[in-house]
Amino acid sequence: MGVRRTKFASYCLGGIAEGCKYCVKGRKLVLFISGICSRACFYCSLSSKRKNVNKVWANERGCFSTRDMIEEARASKARGAGITGGDPLCRLERTLEYARTLKRTFGKKFHIHIYLPTKIVTRSKLKKLSRDVDEIRFHPNFLANKAEIIREEVAKVKLALGLWPKESIGIELPLLPDKFAETLRIIRATASFIGFVNLNEFEVSDTNLAYVTEHYKLNPDTYTIKGSKEMGLRIMKELKNLGLNVHLCTARTKNLFQYRNRLKLHEIMPYGFRTKEGSVRYFIIRPKNLAMAAKKLAEFEQFYIDKKNKRIIVSEKIVPEIIKLKKYKIAKVEELPTYDSTIISFEYL
Repeated sequence: MGVRRTKFASYCLGGIAEGCKYCVKGRKLVLFISGICSRACFYCSLSSKRKNVNKVWANERGCFSTRDMIEEARASKARGAGITGGDPLCRLERTLEYARTLKRTFGKKFHIHIYLPTKIVTRSKLKKLSRDVDEIRFHPNFLANKAEIIREEVAKVKLALGLWPKESIGIELPLLPDKFAETLRIIRATASFIGFVNLNEFEVSDTNLAYVTEHYKLNPDTYTIKGSKEMGLRIMKELKNLGLNVHLCTARTKNLFQYRNRLKLHEIMPYGFRTKEGSVRYFIIRPKNLAMAAKKLAEFEQFYIDKKNKRIIVSEKIVPEIIKLKKYKIAKVEELPTYDSTIISFEYL
């Protein structure tokens, strides 16, 4: 059994976790349960918008109730969800409520995995999660410098046995180029109790930028850390005889496959054109009064009132006719189909 490159720009030893199979196809809803965490890891890549903020996000949609989450799951055509944070155990009741709602709404086949720091893990908490969560991914304190702490971390992972099939229990770690020995140590220590390991290429963010730029070098792309992926491949070679499924998820995997495939599946508004990259192009009008403008455009029929973004989307077919009216400025917009409608380009005709 050797390391092989996947068609998703990642690397694999054996197979990959079930949850990852959904992710790379863009089929997982990213359910961010809260930015509150039981740990303060220096390498944490959460944005300042989410880190230590007690708010729920479903993909890019802020959620005020489980209803918002369900709407986003439907809009993104999700077939599963990955629950993350922060530490979902810091808001356990909320985590349980949201997971239960997903299963009740979409059925037992809707695959849910969860990321858990080990600090406040207990058997009773895991038992509650196991009712609706299909796969568990632990993030142990792998940088601890005391053998006693490492033993405690391993014991936390072992608690999952019997609640999930072994193949559904794993650990997930960032690839810090100068922590080869520590990373390999925790994998070997937990190997008897897990079925898979996920290794993530280390990326810079606005919250870890100062530390990262002081202690590591960046690749030419300016957002991945030099030597991170290479260390992951070295780790994988060391694990060949442990019988584990190991997946090295690169930044390209996340950006070009997980994220872009999700964009391509996400529903778009009427009269939009989806690009190969997953973005959407619209022709829009931003009138001072939506209702009044809609009344005046009624004869053209082919338009959509986008109340959320306070604009009217018009069909490309009727653009020449509207221009002739000389009443409205039409803009060509390229944006992401996500809930926040992030604009890529904006140009008036």
